[in-house]
Amino acid sequence: MSASSLHLLHTQPDARLLAAWVARHHARHERQPSDLGDALHGLLRAAFGEVAPQPFRYLDERQGLLAYTALDADALRMQVALADSLAAQTLGLGANGQHDGYRLRPFPTQWPQGQVLGFEVRLRPTVRAAKGERDAFLHAVEQANGAPLQREAVYVQWLREHLTPREGAAREAWQGAVDLLDDVHLAGFQRQQVVRRTQAAGGEARRGRVIDGPDALLKGHLRVRDSEAFAQLLARGVGRHRAFGFGMLLLSRAG
Repeated sequence: MSASSLHLLHTQPDARLLAAWVARHHARHERQPSDLGDALHGLLRAAFGEVAPQPFRYLDERQGLLAYTALDADALRMQVALADSLAAQTLGLGANGQHDGYRLRPFPTQWPQGQVLGFEVRLRPTVRAAKGERDAFLHAVEQANGAPLQREAVYVQWLREHLTPREGAAREAWQGAVDLLDDVHLAGFQRQQVVRRTQAAGGEARRGRVIDGPDALLKGHLRVRDSEAFAQLLARGVGRHRAFGFGMLLLSRAG
């Protein structure tokens, strides 16, 4: 996603229709496993096609879904008009008896250097291993030779390293955007199975692969180092599985 234009989208998905969508999504894939992030990914694609907003975060039935998008008000209005009607209704894009439909507001792409902001981010802190992705904490435990480790410390360090340019490697446009302050902490954790699907090939249907791993919520404060890189970071998101409900940086005033 380009950071030259960034907007924050809020929708209020219909809980009943969303549950039905998840069930249909599950059935369409030949009774293969499904998870909410996988289903929401498909729902956003059904509504918006290749310009589906991401990263996104589904908070809960009451708070709804948030997403960053490069689409401005006119472009989003056109996409909503063209959206699959059931997908649009499920996402709550139109007004109904409970709300007035989606809301969209411009989001800053210029930030003062040194500005301190509160943040929270839902992550899959994993590392690449021989058999696929591996929980960063379990990987660290294996490397520690019995030394005690705290899950929180490992995940916070994982985030610091992810956001920092790697020595000897080309710097990504979003790296070096921020410094994490010392109050960053693990605010929530669970192990969760997610489903990722292969691409259809040779006439074969897409197949789901179950991946077990961490689902971590980190909160704290950050300091902006590079305004342009920070805008890129917001638009891109953090870590893997960004199109499935992970990696969206939610910001708040420092306090």
